[in-house]
Amino acid sequence: MQQHQRRTQHQKKAKSALQAYPNGLQVGGGINETNAQEWLSYGASHVIVTSYVFHHGQIDMERLTNLVNLIGKDKLVLDLSCRRKPNDTNPTKPYYVVTDRWQTYTNVEVNEETLQQLSSYCDEFLVHGVENE
Repeated sequence: MQQHQRRTQHQKKAKSALQAYPNGLQVGGGINETNAQEWLSYGASHVIVTSYVFHHGQIDMERLTNLVNLIGKDKLVLDLSCRRKPNDTNPTKPYYVVTDRWQTYTNVEVNEETLQQLSSYCDEFLVHGVENE
């Protein structure tokens, strides 16, 4: 099955689930300024965003601000999927936000400063160490 067909099938299933449980589910995967409002209109309580905001290895504040202005901070979850850099086995080494199916490292450390900075732009964080996923 081609990727476009799979994506269309997944979207149909997600829309069906959102309509069955309005405002009870969050949706993520490919969310951006052009489709975030659409997913909320289908019944999502929040949209979950990673790669759109963590773009080219850094936080794209313009994209983040535009998205917040469009849907409101109360509808946005920032996905901070994270991992240590390769060969950093020391438990004191930082975790970094990763994107693109967890393959691309950003320069964004997951720490108190980052959470404080981003908390004014979102309602929730989705944080998980991808090595344990």
